Amino acid sequence: MRISNVEIFPLTLPMKRNFAVSGGTVGEKSRGAPHVYVRITADNGAEGWGEARPSPRWSYETLESVVTTIEIYLKPVLLGIAATDLQTVHARMNKEIKGEAGQPIAKAAVDMALHDLIGSANGQRLADMWFTGFHASTRLSYLISTSDPAEAERNASEARFKGYRGVDVKLGLDANKDLAVLEAVRGAAPDLFLRADANQAYSLQQAVRLSKQMERIGVDVLEQPLKANDLYGHAELRRKTSIPIALDESIWTAGDLIQAIRTEACDFVVIKLTKMGGLSGAKRCGEIAREAGLDLLGGGLTESRLGLTASAHLFQYLRIAPPVDLNGPLFLEDDPVGAGPIINEGEVTLPDKPGIGCEIAMEKVEKYRSKGTDKFF
Repeated sequence: MRISNVEIFPLTLPMKRNFAVSGGTVGEKSRGAPHVYVRITADNGAEGWGEARPSPRWSYETLESVVTTIEIYLKPVLLGIAATDLQTVHARMNKEIKGEAGQPIAKAAVDMALHDLIGSANGQRLADMWFTGFHASTRLSYLISTSDPAEAERNASEARFKGYRGVDVKLGLDANKDLAVLEAVRGAAPDLFLRADANQAYSLQQAVRLSKQMERIGVDVLEQPLKANDLYGHAELRRKTSIPIALDESIWTAGDLIQAIRTEACDFVVIKLTKMGGLSGAKRCGEIAREAGLDLLGGGLTESRLGLTASAHLFQYLRIAPPVDLNGPLFLEDDPVGAGPIINEGEVTLPDKPGIGCEIAMEKVEKYRSKGTDKFF
């Protein structure tokens, strides 16, 4: 079973509302959000689907770079390789594009599609491929992204009413209002897991000062308060606060994770399939973190239900306990998944089918194809 074709579909998916982090807007209702679907076909007719969700606000990868990287650099070196030989697939991709750290979001779509292809061809769910039990239900966190404390309070009340067991609050939109936002959220949802995500918004001095107030408020974990490369700053912050520190943007590869472990920079590691080069890299990072005694959080990049489903399968395998931040359904109006997970507010029920388990509706792939992208090919 060898790879016979790699097809790339650049998409702009409609959004229900805007989504911003401290670095800027990730997606806008008026413009939609960039996604890239990838379909890999084997010479026996088996196929699998993967997804990339680039955002220049979050990393250097864009819709254009993902499309051209896969089409011009990765596809030529993958054709003819055994679809089941993921080690060779990643070795070829990493040789072509700067090791594990080069274009991980583009590589993630390829890795995801191959997992889907292998599972579908062999009649195996991802859980079966990983020799673990299948767990259908995953708890979701509710994402709150606003600098308005009153709006944050309304959102937290809604999350609690709808059965969510955790909230992920984006900080740094207006640093002067961050504590008021957190107080409003904790007041409206006193029993929910409170994950405060700064997305690198603070200096060490700001983080130390604000963390003392976060202790009073009852924040359960503070995520990525400092710049991604400031591992020693995070280690110092850990010594000055009782709030557990999670690293997200600091950890893209297993090598990054090992450096974070050596410097004692965090208590939690945020596992994200798309930033870690796919299911293979994210699974490796999760297992290493567990062996090092670190806790895990699950996150996403507003992927569609395809990426959400793959991520949720992985989070079940890794036994991530806190509600996971797979926030695509909160922001996306529609996507090309015809049949897949059942999302009921604070919980997702995963499809009990081979591979990732999603069926892709080609008419929607064509409907949401990004305009003007033919020039990339």
